[in-house]
Amino acid sequence: MPEAITEIPPELKPAAEAALAWVNEKRGAQFEVTGLVNADLALDAYPDQEMELGLVLCDGDICLREQVLVQITGEEFRITSAKLGEGGIPPELDPPSGVRKGWLDDQLQKHAFTVLVFYRGFW
Repeated sequence: MPEAITEIPPELKPAAEAALAWVNEKRGAQFEVTGLVNADLALDAYPDQEMELGLVLCDGDICLREQVLVQITGEEFRITSAKLGEGGIPPELDPPSGVRKGWLDDQLQKHAFTVLVFYRGFW
């Protein structure tokens, strides 16, 4: 199983920020990077080769994983989509526990009761 980290290495921050801007523009969203998957592989490729970044993105309501290829040319970044590997972290993720609690508290204030459905670890 791929390993996810929440602390983005300084060398990968510019590439992660460029990839985030690309994903947000492509999806019309306002995601934030909350982690990277397999950052060690990206660091091995940095800066001379095209690198694959697994971004863990959250926007408050949902979290997902976006796999991108990043090519660095001077000060510019070329970002494209990459395929997710088999058996990895799925593309749609359960939000961090702090987000879930806030969402649940909001729903309980709006409704007399709330039904949560869990399916294979997702809610």
